[in-house]
Amino acid sequence: MNVDLVLLAAPRGFCAGVEMAIKALAWMVRAFEPPVYCYHEIVHNQRVVERFEQQGVVFVDDVAEVPPGRPIMLSAHGSAPEVVAAAKASGGYVVDAVCPLVTKVHHEVKVRAGKGYQIVYVGHDGHEEAVGTMAVAPQAIHRVETVDEVDALPPLDGPVALLAQTTLSHRDWAGVMEATRDRFPDVWLPGRSDLCFATTNRQSALMQIAGKVDAMVVIGSANSSNTRALEKLAREQGCPRVYRINDAEELPDDLSGTVGVTAGASAPEELVDAVITRLAPRDGVEEVRITEEEEYFPPPRALRELITAVDVVATLTMGGSVPDRPALNDRDVSASAVLADL
Repeated sequence: MNVDLVLLAAPRGFCAGVEMAIKALAWMVRAFEPPVYCYHEIVHNQRVVERFEQQGVVFVDDVAEVPPGRPIMLSAHGSAPEVVAAAKASGGYVVDAVCPLVTKVHHEVKVRAGKGYQIVYVGHDGHEEAVGTMAVAPQAIHRVETVDEVDALPPLDGPVALLAQTTLSHRDWAGVMEATRDRFPDVWLPGRSDLCFATTNRQSALMQIAGKVDAMVVIGSANSSNTRALEKLAREQGCPRVYRINDAEELPDDLSGTVGVTAGASAPEELVDAVITRLAPRDGVEEVRITEEEEYFPPPRALRELITAVDVVATLTMGGSVPDRPALNDRDVSASAVLADL
């Protein structure tokens, strides 16, 4: 390669919801004998999933595949109410690692449907988050993805609400939102946007560098909605070459000049480091940061109680004093570090 400079977008990589989910599953791996089960991929990243599989985690698409009594985690994308109920009925230890931002949308669906609203939901067909959200009130929700699909909606009786998959790009959302407003002028929208702040930040950071690079590298898996949104946005910004890759091995060999690098919200920082090493820019790396992200989502309550119990047992086993043991603070440890330690 003949790369002069890397412009590194920031924020990039793991969001608060992914940080929480990965650390939660890592705790389960340490607390239980394998196999530990996870309903759907914990996050949409091929390398993260492979790392957990190596530790005995089994990813399933149906909770009926989980043997009775085995521990199970529900993924960050959110699960249908009947899936949550089935997991709890299996008799095993259950941790729901749903992102709090997805929980917010589920709550909005439940409340609006309970008040007699018909809900126009903007989301990708078949995406786990969309499937789980629509299952909250299937009789009242209508999924759309394009302006044409909004126009094709049947007449809706009663008030209409507009909600969204959290990982949509602002550009995809804006056009559909305006079309829905035109079709249903009195449509209700939440006071705070459903779109994930981390998704928005990563897109804004990419836009800061897109016009300055000869090629853009987006790190993340093909089934990651926010990663594909970054790839699409880079093309829309006119980047002459755009590559969505899983890891450094997939980089083309002929990159040159200035290369932009970013990562989707489920891609670990170790992949970013490996890509930069492979690019080997002569003039180094310039990070372009648009904001600091300080959001933190603690582990689910059930897991916090488990972590505390394990810590107490470990302290007693080693002859320590339970009241004097150091406080556990998972906020001080990054999910990337947790993955590296597995």
